[in-house]
Formats: sequence, structure tokens, C-alpha cells
Amino acid sequence: MKKKLHNKLSVAGFLIALGVVYGDIGTSPLYVMKTIISENGGLQTISTDFILGIVSLIFWTLTIVTTVKYVLIALRADNNGEGGIFALYTLVRKRGKWLIVPAMIGGATFLADGMMTPAVTVTTAIEELKGMAFFNNAVPITTQNQVIIITVVILSILFFIQKFGTELIGKAFGPIMMIWFGFLGLIGLYNFSFDLSFIRALNPYYAIQLLMSPQNIHGLFILGSIFLATTGAEALYSDMGHVGRGNIYGSWPFVKVCLLLNYLGQGVWLNRVKDNHNIINMDAMNPFFQAIPEPLRITSVLLATAAAIIASQALISGSYTLVSEAIKLKIFPRLKTFYPTNFKGQLYIPTVNNILWIACIFIVFFFKTSTRMSMVYGLEITITMLMTTILLYQWLLSRENLSKIISTVIVSFFFFIEIIFFATNSVKFLHGAYITMSIAFALIFIMFTWLYGDYLKDNNSFRRHYVSLLAFKKQLHDLQEDDNIPLYTENLVYLTKVREGFKIRKNIIYSILDKRPKRARIYWFVTVNVTDEPYTAAYSVDTFGTDYMVNVQLYLGFRVDQKVNVFLRQIVNDMMINGELKPQPQKYTTIPDRQVGDFSFVLIKEVLSPETQVNWFNKFIVGTRLKLQKFISPANWFGLSYSDVVEERVPLVVGRLAVERFRLTRVNETEADDLDIEKEIDINDDEE
Repeated sequence: MKKKLHNKLSVAGFLIALGVVYGDIGTSPLYVMKTIISENGGLQTISTDFILGIVSLIFWTLTIVTTVKYVLIALRADNNGEGGIFALYTLVRKRGKWLIVPAMIGGATFLADGMMTPAVTVTTAIEELKGMAFFNNAVPITTQNQVIIITVVILSILFFIQKFGTELIGKAFGPIMMIWFGFLGLIGLYNFSFDLSFIRALNPYYAIQLLMSPQNIHGLFILGSIFLATTGAEALYSDMGHVGRGNIYGSWPFVKVCLLLNYLGQGVWLNRVKDNHNIINMDAMNPFFQAIPEPLRITSVLLATAAAIIASQALISGSYTLVSEAIKLKIFPRLKTFYPTNFKGQLYIPTVNNILWIACIFIVFFFKTSTRMSMVYGLEITITMLMTTILLYQWLLSRENLSKIISTVIVSFFFFIEIIFFATNSVKFLHGAYITMSIAFALIFIMFTWLYGDYLKDNNSFRRHYVSLLAFKKQLHDLQEDDNIPLYTENLVYLTKVREGFKIRKNIIYSILDKRPKRARIYWFVTVNVTDEPYTAAYSVDTFGTDYMVNVQLYLGFRVDQKVNVFLRQIVNDMMINGELKPQPQKYTTIPDRQVGDFSFVLIKEVLSPETQVNWFNKFIVGTRLKLQKFISPANWFGLSYSDVVEERVPLVVGRLAVERFRLTRVNETEADDLDIEKEIDINDDEE
């Protein structure tokens, strides 16, 4: 039933898809033609065949990459309706541990490249306001600095309102984008009508001819600019869970036709004016806006600005979702997450929001013009597409109805195309793409540190002795009934991984028995397991045949908020109803007939011990991971913000324990007087 709903096309779903999925690819006509023409030296360097070749390359890029790879193939690789590189990874990760590498690289580059989208789209739209008079007498915007200021203000407002939720404005996205795509198609059709013979641009001959034409001064590297037309393809796949596959299938033909008509229209317009000296000498000429009749120019700018904001909002929301998935897959540090509205799937991660805002503002100030931005845009997303192709290959191999040969041929074709796009986009690194690549490298480093550091802690350690809970069953029973020790809490909860054989870290037992005996009615050991399915919500319990020890295994989908406090109270009530636990009636309470006592959560924080002896690299990785943990609040992540939480610090020894080199020797006072004391240390001495 769920699968049928996911594949079902509806009018509402159609509109939502337009508003959520196509923001990035739908705003590409704003700057693609402008970038290609300016990089080739301007209108004076182009011919009719050159323009036909551009339109042909754009059409076939949209067809091969977006339509065939993503719409027809990638959308089939859904995880209970969810798409995107991390959802794809969860489908194939059992085929090899190494697959986490392309997933991390793809996720990091997707986030990094996406930081350009708000900057380039909003700047492009606002730039067209330069020289325009408003209501005849209003003062026009005349300088690029004014464009920058307006762009920065719009972006700042957009990022600021994220904390309040965007449910209300989100409802308007679909209708606005419907108008936008309709506008793209109609304006394109208007210009295309002046020379319908331009339909011949769909012939791949013109695309191939352009790549070899001497008029094309960049040769094969022109594909770096052509690729801008399909940068939103990865976002299309990532947003599948928000709208459903059926609505993307139903809306993409409409979107593609509108985009194609607009590119054809821009091509016809360029062919008509390529010898017009007024147009040739125009500063920062943008074919998209110049092809629009003058009376509609201001309307087009307002529509383009709205579409740019919607594209930016989709990118921001998608970034939150991507980071949230990475966190729940344990390849990214836990970050404080809020749910500002009751709208399904809407979340807000302040750290991500602030980083995106700072990056976007920096990009606007650094590059200043949309032309310079678009010249460096697209490198990282080609890497993301390559990583998706690698994971997609593993998914195709897992399909019983496809042979390995067919899967290999399909993937090799796309891999070859994307390698060419990557090679042609790589020149953008020196032009400024090193900025977003640096961000991508930083994200990859954080993911690697988080993942590999956790591996070192779990698999290369002297520090973590694991002990069986069953070995301490009697001591916990005796402590629980020892009236000579004050009751610490009714329910004492440790968030820890219970391994095979009911083994847990020894420092948890040490915390209960040694550090300070913690007497409780029930000792809870809770493990949070993230499942491959996005919306799993299940649990299992083991009481070890007691009513004072409970091992809880939570099974939560990678898109389920990990509110341990809420889930645990439900589990307690379920177990009391089933007679597995005794009621805990409270004498002093504001809740009538309250049968559940108080909860205390103990969180163990590790500190790298100076006794650690491992190679410098592993020590650096573990140390960096622990430093990252200082910026994390597990209490907030696990929904314990309003719970009684105690944090205890324990030493972490990774690798071999340092050999003890010195041992104190006891001496008498006479022998002590003979010792050569260089300096006495007194902690109360001000001079010290």
C-alpha cells in the first residue's frame, strides 16, 4: 500500500514536486547561456552552428544525465521511498564496507557544491535590476556593490527565518514554481517561434560538431559550462522522499519541455542578435533576460528572484536532511537539531544553517558577480554524481532481473560521461572552485575522523575492557536492595552498546559500583540501532530473568528522531502492563496515579589518556574525534534536554598501555634531607 502511494501521481503532489525538487535545475537557464557565451569571448565569437551546438549539448546532457540516469534508473533505487546518496548507501552497504567511502565523498561534495546555489541564483536575478527604472521615477540600481548588498540581505533573511520553520511559505512554492516554469516555456516558445528550424538543434550532430569546432575556443572543456544545465539532477534524486517517485515521473516531462523551450528560445534570440553591436557591447549581457520583451522584464526579474529563493530554500532544507542522515548513520558528529513545526520532515540544524549562511555570504563577497560564480560552479557535483554511479552499480548488481554484464555496460556508459564532465570541470579549481573544494575536504575529513576514530576506539584498544552484565547480576541485585545506601534514582539509564554475550564497557559497571555506588530500582542499558529503512520504530527488551536489569534495543530508521526519553517511558509502561516490571507508585507527584518513577541518565565522556601508545596518526585521529565531541550535546541529540543527566569523565587508552618507567621508593627523613631538591612546589604559593 505504501509503495502504491509512493508511486501515485496527484495534482497536489505534482505542485509540491515543482516547488521542492526542481529549484536548482529550474533556475539554471538564468546563467547557463550567459556563462557559455562570456567564457567563449562574447557574441562576436559565435556563429549559428555554435549556438545550435550549445542547445544540442544542453538537450543531450539533460536527456542522458537527468532523464535516463536519475529519473529512469536512480529513482528506482529507493529505500522505502527515500532517495539520495545516503539512502542509496543503506541499500548496498552490506555488499562491502568500502562503500562508505563513496558515500562520504558524495555527501560532502553535494553539501559543498550546494553552497554555491543560493549565491549564484539570487545574484543572477538581482543583477538584472541594474539600470532598471521602477515606476518611471524611482532611483535605479546602478552598481554591482548595490547588487551585492541586496543579495546579502535576501540571503541573510532566508537563513534567519529557518529557525521559525518554513511550512507557510513552503505551501506557496509549488504554485510559484508552476508559474515560473510556465513563464520559462512561454517566453522560450515566443522566441523560438521566430525560427522554428532551430528544432534541428536536437540532432546530436551539432553537439559533436561544436566540440571539434575551432570557434569553440575551449574545446572539450566547454562541457564544464554545459554541465551547469543539469546540476540539479542529484537534488532531484535526494528529494524523492518528499514528493514520491510518481510525482517526479509525472512532473519531469513538463519541466524538461519548459526548460528545452527556453534554451531553444535563447538560442534563436542569440542567433538573431549575434551581429547587433548594441547587444555585443552590452556589459554583462544575459541572454535569458534580454530575450524577454521589455514590458515583461521587471516581472521576469521578480519571478526569477522568487525562483532563486525557492531553489535556495530547497538546498538549505536538503542540507539539513543530508546531515541528519549522516549523523544517524554515525558518519558525522551529532549536532543539535530542532523541529520548528509539525510539518513532516521539517528540521532545523543551527550549526549547518550558520555554516551555509557564512559560506554563501563569503562567496557573494569574494566572487562579486554571477558570471565569476558560475565559472567555478559544478565541480563538486560531478564528484557527487560519480560517487552515486559507483553505489548505483552495486545496487544494479544486487538486482536479480539484471545480469552483471548489462549492469556493467549501463554504469560504464554513465561513468564515462561523468568522467568527461569531471575532467572538464576540474579547470574550475584554479578559477576559484578551490574554495568549495576546501569545504568538501573539510567535511570529508570530519566524516573520516568520526568514523575511523570510532573504529580505533572499538577495535584497537587496551582501554575498553568489556565485561558481561551477567557477571554482575548479583552485585546489582544486592546494591538495589541495600537500604544503607541512599536511593540514587528509581531508573538509572546508560546509553551504551550491549554486545554479543551481553557485554558492555567495563567503565559503565565501574560507574555504577566503584565511582560512587548508584543504587536504583531498575538499571537500564539502552542501545540505539539505526536501521536501513528510514522510518523504522521498534524495540526489544531482555530482563535477564530479573525485574531490576533491562537491556533495551531500540531500532530506529535513519530519518526517525532519536527521542530516547519519550521512547523509554513508553517501554516502561508497556512492560508494567505486561507484568514484566513492578509499578513504581510515587507518593509525591503532580500526576494522579503515577506509576513510573524518576529517570536519571548517565553519559560517559571519554578523555584521551596520556598513557596511550599508538602511532602519531591514530593518536591524532582519536584526539581530533574527542575534540569534536566537546561541541556536541548528547543530551540534546537523544531528547534528554529536560531530563536528569549526569556526565562522567573516564580516561580512554587506545593501543598499548604505556610501560611504567618509574616506581616510587620510600625513604626516611634523613634520606630525604640528602636529596638534592631544586625547587619546592606549593600550590598555595602566589609566586608559583
